[in-house]
Amino acid sequence: MTITNDIRYIGVNDHKIDLFEGQYDVPNGMAYNSYAIMDEKIAVMDTVDRNFTHEWLDNLAAALGGRKPDYLIVQHMEPDHSANIANFMKLYPEAVIVASAKAFTMMQNFFGTDYADRRVVVKEGDTLSLGRHTLTFVTAPMVHWPEVIMTYDSTDRVLFSADGFGKFGALDVEEDWACEARRYYFGIVGKYGAQVQAVLKKAAGLDIQIICPLHGPVLSENLPYYLGLYQTWSSYGTETEGVAVFYTSVYGNTKRAAEKLAESLKAKGCPKVALNDLAREDMAECVEDAFRYGRIVLATTTYNAEIFPFMRIFIEELTERNFQNRTVGFIENGSWAPMAEKVMKKMLEGCKNLKFAENSVHIRSAVSEENLSEIEALANELCQDYLAQQDATANKSDMTALFRIGYGLYVVTSHDGTKDNGLIVNTVTQVTNTPNRVAVTINKDSYSHHIIQQTGVMNVNCLSVEAPFKVFETFGFQSGRNADKFADLKPIRTDNGLVMLPNYINAMMSLKVVQYVDLGTHGMFICDVTEARVISDAETMTYTYYLDKVKPKPQTEGKKGWVCKICGYVYEGEELPEDFVCPLCKHGAADFEPIE
Repeated sequence: MTITNDIRYIGVNDHKIDLFEGQYDVPNGMAYNSYAIMDEKIAVMDTVDRNFTHEWLDNLAAALGGRKPDYLIVQHMEPDHSANIANFMKLYPEAVIVASAKAFTMMQNFFGTDYADRRVVVKEGDTLSLGRHTLTFVTAPMVHWPEVIMTYDSTDRVLFSADGFGKFGALDVEEDWACEARRYYFGIVGKYGAQVQAVLKKAAGLDIQIICPLHGPVLSENLPYYLGLYQTWSSYGTETEGVAVFYTSVYGNTKRAAEKLAESLKAKGCPKVALNDLAREDMAECVEDAFRYGRIVLATTTYNAEIFPFMRIFIEELTERNFQNRTVGFIENGSWAPMAEKVMKKMLEGCKNLKFAENSVHIRSAVSEENLSEIEALANELCQDYLAQQDATANKSDMTALFRIGYGLYVVTSHDGTKDNGLIVNTVTQVTNTPNRVAVTINKDSYSHHIIQQTGVMNVNCLSVEAPFKVFETFGFQSGRNADKFADLKPIRTDNGLVMLPNYINAMMSLKVVQYVDLGTHGMFICDVTEARVISDAETMTYTYYLDKVKPKPQTEGKKGWVCKICGYVYEGEELPEDFVCPLCKHGAADFEPIE
């Protein structure tokens, strides 16, 4: 396979394997990827599993066309990628190994030598010239081993991403990328979200056109899609709106309750319900679902004063992978001494940012009429925002939405006649309650100010503490004049025809402008409230919460240069160019400050 004019694929497919890493079912096999960069000097990127030594060496020889390699770059020492280092070095005794210091320590453990006389140790930012191609090394510790490096080829704009962006499945089998990449990520890399976030931040400063992982296909199209999924997964965000229900059942009563809940959730407008029998379904796929959805329900029986074994294993799988940022509901069954809910909550108490549902279901052997009412209450709680988003079930006169206004952060949405627009503001205030009026102050330089002056209508979406940094990137770091901020969102419209955000808000108000006050640099719109909906009970995002909990902390340790006050991007250099524009948030040099 030719990836670019100079980069060749020399990996192999494994259809003999049944369990990857001894635990993950891989019915479509695995790919062990390796690459050769053909230049004045030749670099080979990693080796393959020991069961494919000769096939790999044949592939390498065919790519070399009679030449000899100069470098073996070892990005990852896991045996499915490093097993043939010794064989390679015997066959090509003049080649040099390029790897991190920790990788050479591991080579000593695996092969009895650290190749002290034939090696180049690299660290963050080091480069290697092959001729036309210059390789820059990006350290990626604990993604998902400590020695990992990634490699960026600035000539062909290729990122060799080690195990990042990999998936289960051989390359000669057609299958959905996201499904198997998600199962792969949360099974193998999921614990290390913070480390993946650090690597993604480094990648944001690179012009990447192709990603070459060590498992799965080479990615060369729609890269924002793959990068976006990794951003969501590594920040433990919600990928799919809906509820995932996980149950174990001995005689079918707990299963019946779980099924009743699923029916009720669907009836109340829940966009997707995933029902999982932990005793019969692949555990890795169940773990995948738990991290995919923002709300889950755990339903199990009391068993030996504990919980059913499959539920215990499942919760341990979640906590081992830093499960967080979720709403969790419970259904317990216990005939004489119910303990299941207590035990499950205890197991989850170390997880960050979990919200336990106020309503639970307590079955005493069989599902009773009282249990059906409990199921209905739990479904109502989990679907509060979905009910509020539907015209048929929304309370459009719920003026308690005004109680959510504070010194918070909001997304103001509008429409310019062609497309929807939105921006972040922190100046929304209730000014009267008879009638209900709200003041919204907006910078005159913003495109939204221009739109609202022309149309006289807007929606104020009250952000909740669940909102990730991506919301602020989308609505705060680009202009709606030249960007479609709703390109990736399926809009929900209120009675005035404007967009209501589908996620991360706790209230929405539709406003009609009745007065405008010119404040110099800003304009204040005094508005009547024409519609108000309460979406959830989540806390309002304050500016302080955003700074402390949401905005990424700039990685400035050991660096000299300038840091963006808006998003934390670091520019390394003595002088910041006057015309410099932040590649992340698009703000100019005026919003940078020296690193102290």
